[in-house]
Formats: sequence, C-alpha cells, structure tokens
Amino acid sequence: MARDATDSTIVESRDELVDVIASGSKPKAQWRIGTEHEKFGFYSDDLKPVPYEGPRGIERILRLMEGLLGWQPIEDRGLIIGLVDPVGGGAISLEPGGQFELSGAPLETIHQTCRELHAHLAQVRECAAPLGVGFIGLGTSPIWSLAETPVMPKSRYEIMARYMPKVGTRGLDMMFRTSTVQVNLDFADEADMVKKMRVSLALQPIATALFANSPFLDNNANGLLSNRAEIWRDTDNQRSGLIPFAFEDGFGFERYVDWALDVPMYFVKRGDTYHDVAGQSFRDLLKGELPSLPGEVATLSDWNNHLTTLFPDVRLKKYIEMRGADAGPWRSLTALPALWVGLLYDQASLDAAWELVKDWTAEERQALRDGVPRTALATPFRNRTVRDIARDMLQISRRGLAARNQLNSDGHDEAVHLQPLEEIVASGQTLAERLLHECRTEWNGDIGEVFRRHAY
Repeated sequence: MARDATDSTIVESRDELVDVIASGSKPKAQWRIGTEHEKFGFYSDDLKPVPYEGPRGIERILRLMEGLLGWQPIEDRGLIIGLVDPVGGGAISLEPGGQFELSGAPLETIHQTCRELHAHLAQVRECAAPLGVGFIGLGTSPIWSLAETPVMPKSRYEIMARYMPKVGTRGLDMMFRTSTVQVNLDFADEADMVKKMRVSLALQPIATALFANSPFLDNNANGLLSNRAEIWRDTDNQRSGLIPFAFEDGFGFERYVDWALDVPMYFVKRGDTYHDVAGQSFRDLLKGELPSLPGEVATLSDWNNHLTTLFPDVRLKKYIEMRGADAGPWRSLTALPALWVGLLYDQASLDAAWELVKDWTAEERQALRDGVPRTALATPFRNRTVRDIARDMLQISRRGLAARNQLNSDGHDEAVHLQPLEEIVASGQTLAERLLHECRTEWNGDIGEVFRRHAY
C-alpha cells in the first residue's frame, strides 16, 4: 500500500462507483504486471525487530532510500512513511509492524520485474546494511511476539488496530506479523474480469500451498506450513476469504461493488486527518448520512481508499490482485507473477485453467482454502492432491508464458521464472518444509537461525 487517495471529486451514485472499477478495462497491448512484496527488517546482531524511530530505525532507512533514489517522500503527520517514484510509478511503503514493502511499477515482462526486484534489494542493502539491519522474506515473523513487534506511525493503522479485535481473533497478527508477495494484473472487459476472478479465486489455495513459507510463529513450529494463510482464516470474514458470490450467475462489476458497499468502512480521510468511522456504512456516506460525519458526502478518494481495506484472496480494483502467497526468497518473488501471468494473460491458458476448475463446488474450494495452511501440497482433493493440481497449473502457466514469447538476453522466455515452483512440485516439499527440516537437522532447534541463513 503506497499512499491513500486524495481525489475530492464527489460521488453521487452507486453507478459511478461501478464506473470507477470498470474504467480499469484496457486492451491487451496495455496490460501490465505490478509486483508487490513485503519483508521483515531485523537487527543482525541480536535478531530484534527494527523500530520506526532511532538512528538505526525504519525512519532512518527511508530517509537514506530517499537520498539514494530521489523519490518523493510520503508523510503522515509530518513523519515519513513511504516513498513514491513520480516517473516510474513504483513506491516503497510500510506495513503496520514495519514490514518494508516495494510496490513495483507497472511493467511489461517478468524479466523487467526480476531486474526491478534485484535493484530494489540491492538498494535496501546499501542503505540498511551499514546500520546493521537485514531483511528476510517469510510469510510470518518467526520469533517475535505481538508485544515485541514495533508499531508504525500510520493513522489508518491505528484505526484498524482498534477495530480488528472486534471482528476476528487474528487481525492484529495479520497486520503486524505477516508478509506477502502479490501481483496486480489487468483485464480487457467485464467478461474477461469475471473469468480471471473465478480462475484466480479457485486456484488461490493452490498458490498458497506452492508458496507456503511460514512454519514458525512465536518462536515455535506449530504444525502449520503457512501460518499466514491460517491467520487470514479469522481476521475479518466480512471482508476476506474466497467471496463465493463471484461464482454466481450475474457476477460482474456491479455485484462486486454491491458487496464492497456492504463491507464496513475503517476511516474517512479529510485533508491530513483520518476520521475513525470503523464499522459504519459506505452507503450512508454516499447518502451524506454517516453517523460520525453528518453532512459529509462520498468522494472518489473515499471509494478508492475503501477498496484497499477489502481483503479477499483475490481483490478487484481497476485491476486484479492475487493475494494468496507467503513472502519468500528472491526467486519466489518473480515466480509469483510468472505463475499468474502465464495463467491469465494468454487466452488459451486462461481457457485451460477454467476447464481445470469450472466444476469445483463452493464447498470444495473452501475445503482447499481451509486445508492448505496445514498440509499444503499434500492436501487431498477428490482422488488427487494439491500437488497434482499444482503440477497441472504450472504446465498451463508454462504454455502461456511460452506463447507470450518474451525473451531475456539469454534467449529464455518468462517460464524460466517458474523453475523454483517446478522444483517444489517435483520434490513435493514446500519452502516451509525445507525450513522445518533445516531447523531439526542443522539449527539445533534454534529458529532464529532462519535470519542468519535466509536473509536477502
């Protein structure tokens, strides 16, 4: 999440909100790839989390990044909370517990994404390493308690943190102790959006299994392979999950907007002030009847900000966001966009992916979502396993990437970025299971070793 929207254009009707999302439709030649990833910062000497303040804190790293990149600072109450590239469109931002996020620029190929990620990680190291700070990609912070985790000074997060315990048991864990990698992709029109949403929602649990990389929480191996995915199962079920209505007849832009309107709001931003309206209705704001702000009417920025507070496994805005994967090592950061681009950006592959999932029932999809946090690739499905489905999924994606025929300087197409996933499927062992094996056999049970051995 970069900066909150500031468009003060007044919105007067539901249809205008539908038009906002529909305006994301664009011809295939204009489709782009936007990759985001989060990572945990830690002090290399004692493995403690990095606070916002201080000479070796997150604020200092952001100021150093500002000087290195020349990007514009994003501030909240006078404090730097991110950076934005006014030319390329990328941004650096902070998640609630100090997770450091790159929101990548909209790019044409996975090869470009790979270069962007390498450059970013090198830049972060250049600024953070002299301060004794390292970064690691995992789905959950492995050893810090919630109480030990720092809190970033972002107004919207204060509102969310007050509200989360009212609507689920794991909301604060989600905010402060999880990290993800996701990709944002385009659609041609409403029909294309519907098909991509359905394919992506059905296959999101398979991606969760492939990218499972969070076996540790609270300095403990608790039997889960994706603690992050388990946390999302009880964060706020009004605004998260597999949104089964996407598979119902008549699903489209309007149906998604109607669902979004019924999800309670978190905040309304006016100027630099965030007004806490948690639990109240956007429909009331649209009518100028919001109890906390009587007379205030909805603006485009209110709507765009509200859309960012919806957390389904696949999220629709002016593009589609894939949200099911744990953060991981750098190779997985390009594998995630490669997987979904191969599935969704080639029509033959999209059709094949739909054939794979079209007869799955809502109950079967939910069973997959509920099972993969614990058993990942071994999760049963009909007379097969998630590993079998993942193999099919990768074959379809590889064909889609080959059809795109985007070659790097070595003459390889984008399917080269699927290699770490193909290794996982071939071995049947997720990144999480590899970490558990290392912990048992090489680390003498010291989970802190994960920082020393797997930092970027």
